Amino acid sequence: MTTLQAAPARATYREVFAVGQFRVLFTGYTLFLGGESVKMLALSVTVYASTGSPLLAALAYVAGFLPYALGGTLLLAYADRCPPRAVMVGYDLVRAAVAAVLAAGLLSPTAMLVLVFVTGIPSAVASAARSALLPELLDGDRYVLGRAVFSMAAGGTQVLGFAVGGMLIATLGPYGALWITVASCLLSAALLRLRLAERPRRGTAAGYAVRETWRVNRELLRRPAIRSLLLAQWLPPALVVGAEGVLVPYAVQIGMPDSAGLLFTAVALGMLTGDLVIGRLVTPERRERLAGPLALLLGAPLLGFVLSPGPVIAALLLAASGFGVAYQLGLARRFLKAVPEANRGQAFGLALTGTMTLQGLFAAGGGALGEVSAPGLVVGAAGAASLLSVLGLWRVLASPRA
Repeated sequence: MTTLQAAPARATYREVFAVGQFRVLFTGYTLFLGGESVKMLALSVTVYASTGSPLLAALAYVAGFLPYALGGTLLLAYADRCPPRAVMVGYDLVRAAVAAVLAAGLLSPTAMLVLVFVTGIPSAVASAARSALLPELLDGDRYVLGRAVFSMAAGGTQVLGFAVGGMLIATLGPYGALWITVASCLLSAALLRLRLAERPRRGTAAGYAVRETWRVNRELLRRPAIRSLLLAQWLPPALVVGAEGVLVPYAVQIGMPDSAGLLFTAVALGMLTGDLVIGRLVTPERRERLAGPLALLLGAPLLGFVLSPGPVIAALLLAASGFGVAYQLGLARRFLKAVPEANRGQAFGLALTGTMTLQGLFAAGGGALGEVSAPGLVVGAAGAASLLSVLGLWRVLASPRA
């Protein structure tokens, strides 16, 4: 146990965007998010139109995310073995080729799903390389705000993704919309290759990447400080995601099936607002001390769903829960300090892999629980489970030590 140094002076978003290399990385990230949103929505529409199967359509929409678990357990060593720019550019080119094959319309629905799944396995490596590069571009509190900007970009994609993707598909058709993804991938690759400065690889290990990935993952998880911070990042929000798995049935339950979109949008808007307010208006030291109370906010509002509130109240409760996701800003600097620099890429990749895997599992679990219980009760149970996890992790969430 070592005490962190005094929290750095509060930065501003203007200072973050004043760093040219961050602007390049952020622009590439937004192109990535936009392209992936269009691709997965177009793929889902295409598969459903070809098969008429809601299950296959759902699998198509999540096919790009499921490989995170596999890539995170097999290939993360490459995030530190390879220069970060090469990893990100290479994966952009792979994504462009995949989208072009899908847009050509030559594959069966099953072959399309297999292609997206297999080529999505390296996505964990590319995301880890991007996350590990951020603290090399931004120091002190600017790094924390940079994390917030990336999170807000992801939240904004959730808010706008369905609308923009839907308009593109309506205008161009699903195969035509996929060419937009091809263009975004190639543009991102060109931008990163030409404008992002190359940086050396962090790791020096040789040998089999799978063995190295397992070894470093075990070493990271054996360290109490890192393990506790990973669990604090993983469990509270993953349990809340279990509630999102039944928001559509909940909207039906209260007699307002068209309000499901409002409920999902409320979560994303709450996340955007939390990152903006906590990142900009709260000092770094207070932000770290607020990690515990904000984490409680994730689950507490969801308890109100046991009373089956109408869509407006339900949206407000979900927005408040989404605001609580900003608790992770209070953990960002501590996690960065805790992980070894030589394994920084893999550590960030492990954090992201755990997040994606657990959220997928709990979302599926929430949906399964909704088969035997009222949706409002499932949402309330997810909130209660999140609260219990926060209380169990309170020592790390409320402590300024790492």
